[in-house]
Amino acid sequence: MSRTIPRSPQDSPEAGQNSESVLSHGLKQRHLSMIALGGVIGAGLFVGSGVGIAAAGPAIVLLFMGTGALVMLIMRMLGEMSAARPSTGSFSVHAEEEIGSWAGTTSGWMYWLMLCAGVAAEATAAGTIMHSWVSFIPAYGWVALFMVFFCASNLTAVKNFGEFEFWFSAVKVAAIVAFLVLGLLGILGVFGSAPGTSHLTGHDGFFPTGVAGLAAGLLTTISGFAGLETVTIAAAESDNPSRNVARAVRTAVWRIAVFYIGSMAVVVTLVPWNDPKVAKDGPYVTVLDQLGIPAAGTIMQIVVLVALLSAMNANIYGSSRMAYSLVSRGQGPRFLGKVTRGVPAAAVLASCVFGFAAVIAGIVWPTTVFAWLLNIAGCSVLVVWSIVCLTQLKMRRRLERESPELLSVRMWGFPYLTWLALAAILGVFAVMAANADGRHQLIGTAVVVAVLAGAGHLKQRRDRQAAESA
Repeated sequence: MSRTIPRSPQDSPEAGQNSESVLSHGLKQRHLSMIALGGVIGAGLFVGSGVGIAAAGPAIVLLFMGTGALVMLIMRMLGEMSAARPSTGSFSVHAEEEIGSWAGTTSGWMYWLMLCAGVAAEATAAGTIMHSWVSFIPAYGWVALFMVFFCASNLTAVKNFGEFEFWFSAVKVAAIVAFLVLGLLGILGVFGSAPGTSHLTGHDGFFPTGVAGLAAGLLTTISGFAGLETVTIAAAESDNPSRNVARAVRTAVWRIAVFYIGSMAVVVTLVPWNDPKVAKDGPYVTVLDQLGIPAAGTIMQIVVLVALLSAMNANIYGSSRMAYSLVSRGQGPRFLGKVTRGVPAAAVLASCVFGFAAVIAGIVWPTTVFAWLLNIAGCSVLVVWSIVCLTQLKMRRRLERESPELLSVRMWGFPYLTWLALAAILGVFAVMAANADGRHQLIGTAVVVAVLAGAGHLKQRRDRQAAESA
């Protein structure tokens, strides 16, 4: 039997509660626009991309083109579903309605785990940077300060999250635009002799490390895009969810192309891919040093710190909203559903506590518990994207049949590009399976997915039995 598509966020599974338990709508279009704009610029781009360049060489540009294209398709799918059906739980709600509780549970809690693990990793890195500047405060002291600050800001009002992300994103956008301009001038020879194609074709060529290097670089580039989905979660707390998420998603394409692909092209054109500084200091610092920009290292450290704090803020927000949505649908402990002044306070606290516990695990068990957690988190985004593809295939057909007027954003080339995206994700899984480290990630992830899917299936069966007996 077909189900009617809800026409407003108030019709979502999170609704049906009293007015005191409803989330506020404090985000504006400018917040969402900057969240979407800055969301593609993370610490992974500024620092982690150096590892990918060291692994794949100049061919990293092609990897970012491929993974960027995949992310564009995923974001378009999310945009189509979220514009038609805005919800705090975003893809988790859609998966539950179209596929079943097991899919909603699995995608939602996997995403929550990924974001909380991200909070721990980002807080640890930010604490390390601050300790290098203010050494009398230990790194874990800075971590505690950051956790308390962002936990408090997320507990007050959603507009605080929006304001912090607006200004954090403004700094990141300004930094990457300045880098691209300086890099282009360097390529043209303004800061010395023009490099031409010497770094692209020299040093063992464009594919210096072969297929193995591409495989290693692929995993790095994929992880750099994790977290972009938060804008579809935030849209549900904006003043006009359907319109705002549609605008944000439509402009995601050129942002990814310019910020990621453009900056990687600048890096591998200006500096040798096998320069040890690329992986050690980061590709952006290496390029700025090459161009003779004063205090390049300090400048980029400040930018990276801003990117880390921005990611912490966004991940605490996204994880708390996902947990709230899951609990509201009976897929988690009820106490996490408590809302205070329009904010899911219990979910915010739980996400922060889990994130800080992960930080402690990184100190006490860095190579066991923490490494396992990061491995699971790194693979979680692929699980989520797979479920997004399957969900969009079903939801699009139902929307066309029942409510075509809700399709203000449409997935390109449906259903062919959706199937292509799903095949690409399965291809990444296959690449991981061929690598020893990747296999460990897959095994750990498979165990967590099995547990979550099993719990969701049990709930699905109980709900069906309850409906039949009613």
